[in-house]
Amino acid sequence: MGNTKSGAVSKEILEELKLNTKFSETEIVQWYENFKRQCPTGRISKEEFQDIYSKFFPDGDAQTYAQHVFRSFDTNADGTLDFKEYIIALHMTSTGKTNKKLEWAFSLFDVDKNGYITKSEVREICTAIFKLIPRNELSALPNDENTAEKRADKLWRFIAKGDNERVAEEEFIQGVLDNEVALRLIQTLK
Repeated sequence: MGNTKSGAVSKEILEELKLNTKFSETEIVQWYENFKRQCPTGRISKEEFQDIYSKFFPDGDAQTYAQHVFRSFDTNADGTLDFKEYIIALHMTSTGKTNKKLEWAFSLFDVDKNGYITKSEVREICTAIFKLIPRNELSALPNDENTAEKRADKLWRFIAKGDNERVAEEEFIQGVLDNEVALRLIQTLK
């Protein structure tokens, strides 16, 4: 990672993270120390990420969704998450501005990473999300959102204008911002 001294976060990464997140220098250093304790190699593999993620959803099947989340966080596509990718992901999903969260949501839905999302990709992510939901909670969902297919269809109607086969990032973000229901559906992504 280009650390200036062994075991410490590099000045370059520290400055970049201070500039691009809401985290303070102290918070970043604390996150780094914890990250290095949990991941002595300085990287999290997809399998490790899936194991960690599944602990947050003990009553659901988190494997598929965790794979998609991991893919969206692994910005350099090397099959691991380094500290910088980890912190930026944490920032975007927890404290980031709405537009940043929507940019991340787009990358999550863009399964094939071609710069567009399709209805089948939306359905794929919705199916993975539904595997997280405990069966006893499904009945509490609104009738038009109580299956992955219904939720995907509903979301697609909000983001796709006309008969579009695919939606670019800008269209996706605007479509979600223009509709409170779509925004609510997207904000449930973790």
